[in-house]
Amino acid sequence: MVVANAVAALAEIQEHSSRPIFEITSHTLSKLLTALNECTEWGQVFILDALSRYKAADAREAENIVERITPRLQHANCAVVLSAVKMILLQMELISSTDVVRNLCKKMAPPLVTLLSAEPEIQYVALRNINLIVQKRPTILAHEIKVFFCKYNDPIYVKMEKLEIMIKLASDRNIDQVLLEFKEYATEVDVDFVRRAVRAIGRCAIKLDRAAERCISVLLELIKIKVNYVVQEAIIVIKDIFRRYPNMYESIIATLCESLDTLDEPEAKASMIWIIGEYAERIDNADELLESFLESFPEEPPQVQLQLLTATVKLFLKKPTEGPQQMIQVVLNNATVETDNPDLRDRAYIYWRLLSTDPEAAKDVVLAEKPVISDDSNQLDPSLLDELLANIATLSSVYHKPPDAFVTRAKTASQRTEDDDYPDGNEKGYSANVGDGGASPSTSSSSVPYTAARRPSPAQVMPAPASPVPDLLGDLIGLDNNAMIPADQPAMPSGPPLPILLPASTGQGLQISAQLAQQDGQIFYSLMFENNSQITLDGFMIQFNKNSFGLAAAGPLQVPPLAPGAAARTLLPMVLFQNMSPGPPSSLLQVAVKNNQQPVWYFNDKILLHVFFSEDGRMERTSFLETWRSLPDSNEVLKEFPGIMVGSAETTMDRLAASNVFFIAKRKHANQDVLYFSAKIPRGIPFLIELTTVIGNPGVKCATKTPNPELAPLFFEAIETLLKI
Repeated sequence: MVVANAVAALAEIQEHSSRPIFEITSHTLSKLLTALNECTEWGQVFILDALSRYKAADAREAENIVERITPRLQHANCAVVLSAVKMILLQMELISSTDVVRNLCKKMAPPLVTLLSAEPEIQYVALRNINLIVQKRPTILAHEIKVFFCKYNDPIYVKMEKLEIMIKLASDRNIDQVLLEFKEYATEVDVDFVRRAVRAIGRCAIKLDRAAERCISVLLELIKIKVNYVVQEAIIVIKDIFRRYPNMYESIIATLCESLDTLDEPEAKASMIWIIGEYAERIDNADELLESFLESFPEEPPQVQLQLLTATVKLFLKKPTEGPQQMIQVVLNNATVETDNPDLRDRAYIYWRLLSTDPEAAKDVVLAEKPVISDDSNQLDPSLLDELLANIATLSSVYHKPPDAFVTRAKTASQRTEDDDYPDGNEKGYSANVGDGGASPSTSSSSVPYTAARRPSPAQVMPAPASPVPDLLGDLIGLDNNAMIPADQPAMPSGPPLPILLPASTGQGLQISAQLAQQDGQIFYSLMFENNSQITLDGFMIQFNKNSFGLAAAGPLQVPPLAPGAAARTLLPMVLFQNMSPGPPSSLLQVAVKNNQQPVWYFNDKILLHVFFSEDGRMERTSFLETWRSLPDSNEVLKEFPGIMVGSAETTMDRLAASNVFFIAKRKHANQDVLYFSAKIPRGIPFLIELTTVIGNPGVKCATKTPNPELAPLFFEAIETLLKI
């Protein structure tokens, strides 16, 4: 009991400190594993969670740890079982023997299955954790798919989770069983569950090539039932199957066309229109089918209008006869003259110009071969999945979000720690530690589960609106951040000057200056609005386009009405990993700002990586050396800054420490000074830094090693900025 409570206390202190306090050594490990057998169930949870942070030295030690923890899998308390599973999964990463790994997978299956006989709420938590586990180790439950079959009395939230796991475990061996289940679910009474079941059949078809034909047979049987919402959902998933397997299953199009009159949902209509347009040359009466939709063109939602426009152009290019020619004139006229939707109008103009100038080029563009779609059932990014698996049995594994996405720490104090000696004993190191306050979980909806940390100056806090602000910019740059939450927002009337991103000459008198900033561990977007126009501006809103770090607003933009000549400065709390853009990392941040009197203003900002440097980036010297050696040489990137001069090592260290770049050590090499630092960005990505320079002379050489070398160009931009300050 004493050991367990000491571990719990140390773990909590560690969470609120930026320097290592509770480090488990091999000697401590043995004591904790021994105490595990005599603890209460919650004591075991504390110890197992603490042990999960321990990295075994080699495969043999990992096997020994797992051997002593495996009995916990038989425990009656679900929390103990999940904590033991987490510990075993983490140690399995170090075990090289395939036989040992296979045996461990077999041992973990029964306890996980047992969790599904508990109350529905515990089942749900278990299923959310199992969802993560099968993405990493599908073999654990590959033979247990039957336990995920839905029971008639399962709550809907349990049924939905079971469906997701069944899709992930579906294989050529068990697909017949799975399809029988899905077909059964598609005849149930809960409409949402039926839709999800039909969609699951489509996802299995996309995932398993050999099973696609069987999946389509089941979907056709469901269409024959003539239940409206089943038919519509089936058409949506068949469209995806066509995109996955082009020119393979077109024989079923005739059956689909029989259900044309029953379609009333936008997505189903759009899917059917896409099928007709894509296979117009194989459908004799394709022009008649499309014409039936064209009668209601002005009243249709944009999604359907866009598909109708494209499908009609495809039909004309494939069958350039009189009928399609008249249709294309009607559609292009409707889409350019009668509509106020800019997306539709722009696409229609592009088609019009393509067709009128070069029909062959139009064919190359519109009828180009499309890439096949892929299976999305393992949708989590591998690095995020590893982070979530390290947090099994916590809220993080239920939300499927990293902890820093829904817990904001309120900082209480900022102070220096005791000085650390440099290795050569000549100088003293400087470090800044910020003590954490209690965690304050957000009470907002799960789609934007963040709240801003409360600021220390109540006098500067602007009142938050009582209700969420609607998202008027979602359609403008292709985002869907509708769920906005009120946030305690500091009004910052003064501060350092911000770079001007929208000059008054461009913004019809509105000037916007902005920059990303970090305060007390929280990321903000610092904005300054200046009204140089002749009218009062109000109703300000902001939207961020998809970007490499998923930056998005954590709450509504709060700017008071600006009279002519007035200015206002505000801090907008930001969240990470909400709005990720694909492709290589980029520092580009595209912003849209709107008010009630002017059009939407777009401008570009630059993401500087040092804004993300976290306070837990300090490393011990031994840990720094081990990490440096463990990373391959290919992960080391070099950059020289010939124009930068380091006047004083102390000043540089203080300046970098203020931005959470922590000093590790210093040494002399010939006449050069070599300084070592560490930094860390969210998701635990470390940067190990070596700065080489001659104090007082221009020229700095910077080397960094990181598990993510593709971030190096952004990192060097940040370091250059910090060294120039």
